[in-house]
Amino acid sequence: MTRPTDILSPAEIKLFNKKQALFGAWDVFVTWAMIFGCFALVYLVPTWWMAVIAILLLGGRQLALNILMHDAAHDAIFPSKKMNRFVGQWLCAYPVLQDLERYRDHHLRHHRFAGSEKDPDVSLVKDFPITKASMIRKFFRDIIGITGWKRLYGILLMNLGYVKYTVAAEVIKDNTPRRFFDRLVLAGRRFVGPVFCNALLFAGAMLVGAPWLYGLWVIAYLTSFSVFIRVRSIAEHAMTEMDLDPVKNTRTTKADWLARVTVAPHHVNYHLEHHLMMSVPSYKLKALHHRLRQQGLYDEKALYGGSYWSILKSSTR
Repeated sequence: MTRPTDILSPAEIKLFNKKQALFGAWDVFVTWAMIFGCFALVYLVPTWWMAVIAILLLGGRQLALNILMHDAAHDAIFPSKKMNRFVGQWLCAYPVLQDLERYRDHHLRHHRFAGSEKDPDVSLVKDFPITKASMIRKFFRDIIGITGWKRLYGILLMNLGYVKYTVAAEVIKDNTPRRFFDRLVLAGRRFVGPVFCNALLFAGAMLVGAPWLYGLWVIAYLTSFSVFIRVRSIAEHAMTEMDLDPVKNTRTTKADWLARVTVAPHHVNYHLEHHLMMSVPSYKLKALHHRLRQQGLYDEKALYGGSYWSILKSSTR
């Protein structure tokens, strides 16, 4: 098992793990500034092609909010745990119908068991490589919204307590005995935050006299967001070894500017670095990557997948 102490000094590990509140706040601010910028562009230039561009960019920013939620689950945005919990929940998780605490429990099990059948996310990547026809069908369902509607239905069932929380494809029934009224109360409690945050977005669109702008957020969530999630999950763990060693079960991917606004926000493409040191904030992952290269990790065994497009091509047979 490769450990950070095998490669880096204690001083380097401490330096990489140090969080800086200003940088964390900047990441959150820029993400939301881009979201409002997308709405503003379509408001000022209300054409179909600008709407398409906005839907693509909004899907990337919804993924960015998911990544920030993920970082907050690791307490890797701010030095303060309370600040990570508050910002991660209200400004990152709730707007995309997620829940930080339930996600955190699920995701930490992914880190513990990545590279094994116990990984709760293994269903996302275990069948790769797949046929080209199968890949086309998956992306077609993403693009036309089928995947997005299934995700919404899954969130409803999870919030009602019928199935256990997951962000993977595998569905596990929740056998906790509950009366239907209790399920409604449970769902109401779990939906309060997401509904409130999305109501604020809708109210903002109403204030400028363009409630239809909120529809762009919904369409992006059902379409481009689904596409970008799929590409990201394939790049990170598909076609890697079934081994608990992170340098064997996780891949870092090259990301250009287009990837960064779509499938790889907040340096999430440095995924091997994240699995090796999961509390390193996203704004330090690039520097960590270069340091690991200097230490020869990528010369020996670490997985570097080239571009996202090359990984997608290699994931079909």
